[in-house]
Amino acid sequence: MVPLRKQEVARCKQPNTRAKAGVTHADCLRQALEWFTRNNSFANLSLHGNVGWTAVQLVSLAVLWVWSEQRTLTGAFTHASRLSQEMIGTVAVTTYQGFSGALRKYAEQLRPQVESQLHRLMEQSAGPHWRIGQWLALAVDGSRVTTPRTTSNEQAFATKNYGSGARTKSRTKWKNKKRRSKKLSAPVKPQIWLTLIWHMGLKMPWCWKTGPSTASERQHFQELLRTHVFPNQTLFCGDAGFVGYDFWQAILDGGHSLLIRVGGNVRLLRDLGVARQRDGLVYLWPSAAMRKQQPPLVLRLIEFQGTRGNVYLVTNILSERKLSAKQARELYRLRWGVELQFRTLKQTFRRSKLRSRTAENALMELDWSLIGLWLIQLYAVQEQIKLDSPPEQSSVALALDIVQEAMRNWNSAIRSRNDFRRQLGHARKDGYQRNGNKQARYRPDSKDKPNATKPIILQASNTQKRAYREFRLAA
Repeated sequence: MVPLRKQEVARCKQPNTRAKAGVTHADCLRQALEWFTRNNSFANLSLHGNVGWTAVQLVSLAVLWVWSEQRTLTGAFTHASRLSQEMIGTVAVTTYQGFSGALRKYAEQLRPQVESQLHRLMEQSAGPHWRIGQWLALAVDGSRVTTPRTTSNEQAFATKNYGSGARTKSRTKWKNKKRRSKKLSAPVKPQIWLTLIWHMGLKMPWCWKTGPSTASERQHFQELLRTHVFPNQTLFCGDAGFVGYDFWQAILDGGHSLLIRVGGNVRLLRDLGVARQRDGLVYLWPSAAMRKQQPPLVLRLIEFQGTRGNVYLVTNILSERKLSAKQARELYRLRWGVELQFRTLKQTFRRSKLRSRTAENALMELDWSLIGLWLIQLYAVQEQIKLDSPPEQSSVALALDIVQEAMRNWNSAIRSRNDFRRQLGHARKDGYQRNGNKQARYRPDSKDKPNATKPIILQASNTQKRAYREFRLAA
């Protein structure tokens, strides 16, 4: 007896004989994918000579695959294959093994082209939301995504030597017998560290970097700075973890600007004499940079009252006209949306735990899940902007329901192609006035609102001032 999945794949190969009476959901999905893949955007992909499919066909199949609501990866592939056969008359790859292998093989070529195409469509659709003031504002943050506990995933992503570190106390030495009887906790599941750069105006991803659970988000960010080209007047906004002289210098060397929250882990100077003294002017010049004859970073310190206390931000934009304290406060508030993007990926899009059992496939699954979610958000937002609805009112959950409903009922007739776009245009958050907080009552108010202490601000010493004068003379 032929397995069910093979039967489904064989059915996808057969020509479609269904009488096409009117417009169906499949026609709307095909139109949406054509909008994404138009202008021959993936023609530069260098394919092997024996390949019988095009890059557009593979990309379309991958997008349908991550959009599918099937529980298993192979079930989602079967669903996507059937839709691909219906919409474009062919299936790029007929087996899941061949499909995943193709995505892995061409990932280094394909993903940058997909990102560039999405960036172009974002700029075309964004209107006044492309920039906030004169700045293209990008938030950066990191989070972990769990994978199945397999040998491959554990070797690639899990914490090495869990529970056997130098500082780990042996429970057999505890005097309290009840505590001593407890077993050591199970090792943490293998997790992928995801560092995401997020467009603050359109509320959707821009680019990202992945690695093992022990990876550094600052190193990831520095790699993204080296490997990606960002538009002029890009302003990076981050929390108190994205600090450090070399890190900030890399942002400034790229011609970009920064707006970073600082706390007690940052030591700043006053009255170093680099620029005319003004309120809020501070300098970052650690001893290591001073010894290497590296220049001090001239910054502006901005302070405002937050929900749990004072918030301290630093920026290299010294002019109040270019970035006022009010604008800085609003930008930092908008930065919190990157946390909601992680929640959307994990909860709404159901990727809190990936399904791939090998490390290479897990990274591939996460990459295409982000691309698929990004595309749904862009579809919805560009239709809502036409209706003068701002991106912050867009509901990803409703947009995802509309897309997956179309995939479930792909052969059902609809009135017109505009119905699909009209539904996405109205996929917005509810507008009714609540009498209370929507937050669950059993969660503490400060659970997801981290706080940082005041940065250490010191008066520049005579030694530091003398070192700066010698630096200027040497320069």
